[in-house]
Amino acid sequence: MEKASAWLKQSLNYEFRDQDLLTQALTHRSAPGPNNERLEYLGDAVLDVVVSEATYRLRPDASEGVLSRIRSSLVKDTMLTELATEIGLASHLVLGAGVKRGGGYGRSSILGDALEAVFGAVYLDAGFDEARRVIQAVYGERLRELPDSASRRDPKTQLQELLQARKLDLPTYRVENVRGKAHRQTFEVSCGIHALDASTVGRGTSRRQAEQDAATKMLLLVGKPA
Repeated sequence: MEKASAWLKQSLNYEFRDQDLLTQALTHRSAPGPNNERLEYLGDAVLDVVVSEATYRLRPDASEGVLSRIRSSLVKDTMLTELATEIGLASHLVLGAGVKRGGGYGRSSILGDALEAVFGAVYLDAGFDEARRVIQAVYGERLRELPDSASRRDPKTQLQELLQARKLDLPTYRVENVRGKAHRQTFEVSCGIHALDASTVGRGTSRRQAEQDAATKMLLLVGKPA
């Protein structure tokens, strides 16, 4: 778990006091030893509270129904899979041999559940405040720039749902170039779908914006406009 610990420190600035919790959070039920199902259950509850608090504070005039829809859009499976992919969680999963052969590292349910399990493990390891900080770090601007409603799906989500419906692996995003000074950078990010031998390049003033642009172009390329 040394590699996973280093990854977590680098990506989320967190170090586990109890390394067994990290191991369990990353272990799928198909592998021997304690698995992450119970931690996923706990992490799901912690995530709901953190996202509910954020939507409540950032949408002071929204009704309960609107707040619920926004929260739902932020904690749904496709969002969790996207977040897990962005932080590189897949390469640290512990899977059974059969699930590995079946492409488990790219399976959305496995990725999303493991991410929630990590949230639950951090909560047990360091308490709610630290779990909230880690969740906020994972979500980034998504919790600072809340969607207007759950019905507005961004291009990356649309592309992910389209590929899942076709039973294809998730797209891969890679930063190809960064130009300009720190306060005025332009990002170039590629979006690739190996099974379709397709690739696009998006541009934007942030990595996420460039990824969304690349996803928009990919949606057009594979036949479903954003």
